[in-house]
Amino acid sequence: QVQLVESGGGLVQPGGSLRLSCLASGSIFRFYAMGWYHQAPGKERELVAHISSGGTTKYADSVKGRFTISRDNAKNTVYLQMNSLKPEDTAVYYCALGTYTSSGSYYPSSWGQGTQVTVSS
Repeated sequence: QVQLVESGGGLVQPGGSLRLSCLASGSIFRFYAMGWYHQAPGKERELVAHISSGGTTKYADSVKGRFTISRDNAKNTVYLQMNSLKPEDTAVYYCALGTYTSSGSYYPSSWGQGTQVTVSS
């Protein structure tokens, strides 16, 4: 079973930037889609962005134009570049390895442990 380890979270001021990384174990990473989710206290986990094995990306409306998901298959790593951060971006961020359903929805199957992002002055 693949293991996913996130890093790069922390405390940042509004308007600042962070880059999250997620390292996957094993040799299957390049065959799967990857996604980033966030979960704020008292709220459900929400899909932020996902990227196909071929590099096609999709974003939640709340982060379009501010966040960029990318992947480096040689390094078994997916990234989330977060710019123009807002207090409402504060959450635990999780990466997930997954696939797409027949209708094109992203479906996660393995999760990382999460990394905290706090946006506050």
